[in-house]
Amino acid sequence: QVQLVESGGGFVEPGGSLTLSCLASGKIFEIYAMAWYRQAPGKERELVAHLHQFGTATVADSVKGRFTASRDNDKNTVYLQMNNLKPDDTGVYYCSQGVNGFTNYRAEYWGQGTQVTVSS
Repeated sequence: QVQLVESGGGFVEPGGSLTLSCLASGKIFEIYAMAWYRQAPGKERELVAHLHQFGTATVADSVKGRFTASRDNDKNTVYLQMNNLKPDDTGVYYCSQGVNGFTNYRAEYWGQGTQVTVSS
């Protein structure tokens, strides 16, 4: 059984930074793609970052230059470093495990989500 547990969310002022972590268990971590999604109130879930099995990361245009995704296969963990946060970044951030690349990623498992609130 796959478990994905996110941590690191919270409240931050505009321009601030947060780092999200996602610890995975239950499957051979390094053979799966991982991704971060977010969902703002009243909006659809949006793919924010994708991590290939071997570590190549792709981020959405909306966060390019501000967010960085990475993975540590030895620790079964993926990270999302978020800098220069804006109020539009507010939402619940979800970790997922799945297959395929950024453009055709299919999530198979989800974490419970962690809230990120950016406000002055």
